[in-house]
Amino acid sequence: MREIGLLVVAMLLVACRGESDLPWNDDFSDPSTWQGESDATAQVGVQDGVMRVYVAVPDQLAWAVAGRDLRDFHLTVEATQSAGPDDNEYGVLVRMQDHSNFYRFSISGDGYYLVSKFVDGRAEFLGSNWAPSEIIHRGQATNVLEIICQGPEMIFVVNGEELARVE
Repeated sequence: MREIGLLVVAMLLVACRGESDLPWNDDFSDPSTWQGESDATAQVGVQDGVMRVYVAVPDQLAWAVAGRDLRDFHLTVEATQSAGPDDNEYGVLVRMQDHSNFYRFSISGDGYYLVSKFVDGRAEFLGSNWAPSEIIHRGQATNVLEIICQGPEMIFVVNGEELARVE
């Protein structure tokens, strides 16, 4: 098993991409669309068309919420690690009921990925606990993360390659 010391990378840049005919598309041009909390441990917000997450304290999880209720969807996100060690974590949370119940799809700058489900604040690994993948671009490179949710099935993709499928 692989341990990581920093739960979220020091800074994360994310941009959603999509077509104009999609039910919902966000290019981060309106910062008020996203709700993020900032405190001494993390700063979260949209600035200059980019979602930025800066985590100042190791082992902290920080995020922003768009306030959309999407049951079946195909989410595509471009994520770039812009600072911090490669032994880190950044990604996407989906099907979030509250701060303690959601699914997490994460990658790291050193080429690992993780799919987990949080129930009452406790993580349940769905597959391997940090599996390596040559598909993940290392270091401060951009990776395209996709999550396809259709009913109970969830497919997790990085850079066009399926890495995990759960139900």
